Amino acid sequence: MLESWFGSKSHRTEQLEKIAKELGLSFTPKDEFGLINLLKDFKLFRRGGRKRITNILGEKDDLLEVDFRIFDYRYTISTGKSSRTFRQTVFFVQSKKLALPQFYMQPERFFHKIGNYFGMEDIDFEAFPQFSDQYWLKGKEEAAIRGSMNEDLLHFFTIEKYWSLEGLNYYLIFYSKNKTLYGDELKMLYEKGKQIVELFLKD
Repeated sequence: MLESWFGSKSHRTEQLEKIAKELGLSFTPKDEFGLINLLKDFKLFRRGGRKRITNILGEKDDLLEVDFRIFDYRYTISTGKSSRTFRQTVFFVQSKKLALPQFYMQPERFFHKIGNYFGMEDIDFEAFPQFSDQYWLKGKEEAAIRGSMNEDLLHFFTIEKYWSLEGLNYYLIFYSKNKTLYGDELKMLYEKGKQIVELFLKD
């Protein structure tokens, strides 16, 4: 039995299985194929312990050679005698056509702006000052990251705020930090995630 995040144990699983059918996606309640092992190098999946992926919706686009996944993810951070469990929904893509440099992007917070004064600058784009003000973008291969973030992507995230995005070689994850999505929100994540992939693959 899956541990529920609210109500009875079956409610969340039943809800996502229904959404999977509506979207024409496959559905697996447990991570039976070790998906979490593919994600271990992402910053999101390096935090905490007791990590678990459940309720996996999937689709394979043979034309674009892209595998899409949406799933629930939980992890626990323990500090001394107390612990806190974080839960959220994640959109994951696997495609050899991506070939991305490793990068991490999240909404820019006050402490990021303070860090800029101490040499902890992120990657900004002069032509997109609003994007640069809204998002903190980091990675070792700055030139490659700039090359992968085309104008359409920068425009997309200028309009779309509060998202996190991580890229690594053939993998990409897209999520709203510590937020579990329901119903239409989850469908929106699916559509926006696919749109982002199309923008990355755009010539």
